[in-house]
Amino acid sequence: MSTSMDPPDDPNGRPAESDPTAPPPAAGFGSGPGNEYAPPPGTGYDAPPPAYGTPPAYGAPPAYGTPPPTGYDVAPAYGGGYGQPAPGYAPVAPYAEWPMRVGATLIDAACSFGILIVGVIIAAVLGKLSSTLGGLVFVLAYLAAIGFGVWQLVVQGQTGKTIGKKVLKISLIAESTGRPIGPGLSIGRAFVHVVDGIPCYLGYLWPLWDPKKQTFADKILHTVVLRAAG
Repeated sequence: MSTSMDPPDDPNGRPAESDPTAPPPAAGFGSGPGNEYAPPPGTGYDAPPPAYGTPPAYGAPPAYGTPPPTGYDVAPAYGGGYGQPAPGYAPVAPYAEWPMRVGATLIDAACSFGILIVGVIIAAVLGKLSSTLGGLVFVLAYLAAIGFGVWQLVVQGQTGKTIGKKVLKISLIAESTGRPIGPGLSIGRAFVHVVDGIPCYLGYLWPLWDPKKQTFADKILHTVVLRAAG
């Protein structure tokens, strides 16, 4: 008994001929040359992927120079102190008049002179007990007066004010930045004041008619003295 699936033979022993009008069998998965990797029909792989939606248009970036949104702090205008103005700074506060500058200088000198006077008095009292001790105290008092003056210049470089300037509410700042000039330049400015005494102390009198109320030292170092607000 045959177990194969061959078509039955006709009674004459010849194999049955296939029907020429019958349609060819459907090509299966992987059949045919060049289609070894073709997916089976009806799986949806032949269809192109669906188009994605058009992304939303982004808003145009803000133009440069536009003001910040409401709610941000805006830097206050100059005049409420000596902070850190932007480059190209031009003073708004009025310049300190000559009498105010002279008054501040006299107050500072009185403080240093007062230290020296106290030291001299103590040296005189101790000198009655020992001349060596009296002389030592006098030297210490002299050095203390000089040290106090240097300390004043350092503070002026950091804050723009000495004791005298603080009392009369004026401040020394750099003309180009509006900031304190720093301890080094403040000490150097004290030596540059030598040119104010040449000739006949004319540089010290120059603020009387100068538009910016500057001495010669101020003009050389580009510093100004302003009235402090408040």
